[in-house]
Amino acid sequence: MKKMEYAIVDIETTGGNASGSRITEIAIIIHDGKDILDRFETLVNPQKEIPLPIFALTGINNEMVRDAPVFDDIAQQVFELLEGRIFVAHNVNFDHSFIRHELGRAGLKWSATNKLCTVRAARKIKPGLPSYSLGNLCRSLDIPLLAAHRAGGDADATAILLCQLLECDSEGTIDKMIKKNAQDQRLPPNLPPEDFDRLPENTGVYYFYNQFRTVVYVGKAKNLKKRVAQHFSGHKITPQRQNFLRDIYAISFEVCASEFMALLLECCEIKKLWPIHNRALKKFDPKFGLYEYEARNGYKYLAVGKLAKHQRYVEMFHSLHDGVNLLLKLAGQFSIDYRFIHYGTSKDEAAPARDLTALPDMDIHNDAVNGALESLEASRPSYAIVDKGRSRDERSCIWVEKGHFYGMGYISSDIGISDVSEIRDYVTPYQSNGYIMQLINAYADRYPGKVKRPAVQVEE
Repeated sequence: MKKMEYAIVDIETTGGNASGSRITEIAIIIHDGKDILDRFETLVNPQKEIPLPIFALTGINNEMVRDAPVFDDIAQQVFELLEGRIFVAHNVNFDHSFIRHELGRAGLKWSATNKLCTVRAARKIKPGLPSYSLGNLCRSLDIPLLAAHRAGGDADATAILLCQLLECDSEGTIDKMIKKNAQDQRLPPNLPPEDFDRLPENTGVYYFYNQFRTVVYVGKAKNLKKRVAQHFSGHKITPQRQNFLRDIYAISFEVCASEFMALLLECCEIKKLWPIHNRALKKFDPKFGLYEYEARNGYKYLAVGKLAKHQRYVEMFHSLHDGVNLLLKLAGQFSIDYRFIHYGTSKDEAAPARDLTALPDMDIHNDAVNGALESLEASRPSYAIVDKGRSRDERSCIWVEKGHFYGMGYISSDIGISDVSEIRDYVTPYQSNGYIMQLINAYADRYPGKVKRPAVQVEE
């Protein structure tokens, strides 16, 4: 590698992700840390329309790039300027992803061996500034920015910023940052490295926050530090990944006693917070519910229909088929007149039986419906799952109340429990759902020795 030579890069693009957008302008400044050694700057024909919002930001329009070279025409020159030099940019992973992708399209295999992000370097060497965007840094540090949001102007400003950072770097921070495979270089640009450094190598749940301190992603891990690092490794350039990384401004975590406790906490937190970048668990939401209601004529009805917000249900199901099967089973077991059961509609949509002749005695009928519901409730057990804690001084506990997940938590080993039902008072309550109960039931079946049942079922 040429001795401490930097390739300071800035690009303008048609959009925010390398896989679906193209470069419209590129500037590369070759620098030795004190002086400019070479410079390359050109508009680039992106071979696609430039969106109006991008034109408003950069001032680059379709007319300006019509006669500009396409990237293939400059790919070899760009490759030679970058090869063997430290790749420097403000938010380095953004520029790196675009150039790596464009060079790959041109048949040139390239990836920077050493990268330096001036956002991250400025945070370390110039802490406490109000903002680390290029424009705000230039204002704070009196750096001239003559053509903001144009590749040449931003590259010039980044070169001056790099010089200032090198001059102030008394602790060798930049040398550490540009070492090959330095973890700090793979972190999202807005994430303080100390947030990552604080992560333990324990099992638990981690939370990613955006700039407004809103949780945007929740995940579980057997090894928190290793799993979080995996989010920031690799070269995926999908819009979803790039938007995800740009959204991460902070990390917090909670250590759990086991992978199962972490799995349950992850499910609960996703249901509670519904982070924008969590998608996998949405498909597990139950879609149907069993409802009980009383018509104007005084007769009670049972119906299976789609779940709706703010509607109280007796039971919920992942499929209409499961709900109908249970409904028909209850009707047969308790001799409920089939005119008073409905499926495929919610309780608000269910219509009274059309044939109103020879109706059963109302009290006997309603008692049968009540009996079916009481039987259904009685079939739901209450129990605890007790397992190891996060340390030798505690135990982890999960409480299931009448077939529904009630809560979980940790109990100090020196607390005496005379009956398992007392665990209910020590756990943190969470919202139950069908997916969590599937997980708990499967775990209880697999590890029956960890299941503790109360001597008497808990009454509400």
